[in-house]
Amino acid sequence: MSGSTTEQQPWEQPGWLMPDEFRAADGVEDWRLLGDAIYTFFRTDTFAEGAHFAVAVAELPEIDATRPPDIDLRHDGVTVRLTTITVGQYFAGYSPADVELAKSISVLARESGIVADPARVQHVQVSIDALSIAEVMPFWREALGYEFRRDTEEDVVDPRGRGPSFWFQQMDEPRTQRNRIHVDIAVPAEQMEARVAAVLAAGGRRLHPDQPWILSDPEGNEICLS
Repeated sequence: MSGSTTEQQPWEQPGWLMPDEFRAADGVEDWRLLGDAIYTFFRTDTFAEGAHFAVAVAELPEIDATRPPDIDLRHDGVTVRLTTITVGQYFAGYSPADVELAKSISVLARESGIVADPARVQHVQVSIDALSIAEVMPFWREALGYEFRRDTEEDVVDPRGRGPSFWFQQMDEPRTQRNRIHVDIAVPAEQMEARVAAVLAAGGRRLHPDQPWILSDPEGNEICLS
């Protein structure tokens, strides 16, 4: 997740949770904090069962109408993403209200006989190194149909929240030996070792002995697992 240009980070302001505070909360065992949101996946036997569960989630009284959860319904289950966006900005983070809603959704799932499978979730971000971010970002904004994220000068985001965000990282001088574009992939902590092993088995290689999460494909295209 990219940094903010404000003096005080939004999550440092009253009403926001730090990552460790979320992880220490009771009743969130079904959920994983990835990037700037809280995710989980609920397995269902049929599409109809998933649709019924999604409607039940939407009807929970704890839901804030100004920022309802993102629900992705598929044939084999439902992915739920919880986040809070600051007024007039695109910064997403997590608040005590998100934690309480996560607990309520988990209770609803258990009462419905639906099992959470948080190992199925992940968060993807594309990162681009640039010498002049201000010159490069408008190109990508128009090409992708994205919008500038108003709380930072380093991101463009999908206004519908579907595609991965693009983060632009300042580069001091041209670089020829490595690709300027890499993909950041956040997975649940318990999946990290298996994901790295699978990538290496598929032809990947480690680029830095002391940073085992930075990997590349056989032609040098990079990813960063977290």
